[in-house]
Amino acid sequence: MTDLVIVDTGCANISSVYCAFQRLGYEALISNETSIIQGASRVVVPGVGSAGQAMRNIRQLELVDTLQQLQQPVLGICLGMQMLTSHSMEGDVACLSLIPGEVVPLQADGLRLPHMGWNTLHSIQAHPLLKQFGPEDYVYFVHSFGVAPNEYSLAQCNYGTDFSAVIGKGNVAGAQFHPERSGKVGARLLQNFMEWKP
Repeated sequence: MTDLVIVDTGCANISSVYCAFQRLGYEALISNETSIIQGASRVVVPGVGSAGQAMRNIRQLELVDTLQQLQQPVLGICLGMQMLTSHSMEGDVACLSLIPGEVVPLQADGLRLPHMGWNTLHSIQAHPLLKQFGPEDYVYFVHSFGVAPNEYSLAQCNYGTDFSAVIGKGNVAGAQFHPERSGKVGARLLQNFMEWKP
């Protein structure tokens, strides 16, 4: 059994995520093969780009059912987190429906879009993924769409308005920010994920 598989969605900056786990001492396998993903102890779904293209890639790879049926810990990163939800207004596309939620355009209240840079989190819930996280911690974002806050929001960020920075349900969770680009704080999230026992 492979400890960690990073899903090759065909639209992600996978090498930086791979290197972030490597720095923590974990060797990941990058794959889009169903049997390898199913057999992993933990699965990461990264993503960069648009929801429409990402979901098209996942359908072409015939990975929708595979990802929807995973029982092991799953972590979506950035667009990968958005793909875990029910629907994205970016391209009006149905997503994986692993965590109820709606991806909406950021209402930035006159701030520059995309939201790009370092921000703090608030409304941080008690969850193993967010162990040792506090309101003074900065993480790095790059996005123009976000998951509207709901009961599955584990932490929020404010950029003109509030959006979900971390979401979770059961064995599935997602981070809108880039842990692989968020220094020691991001490394803490990845380490927490590797220790998480849903």
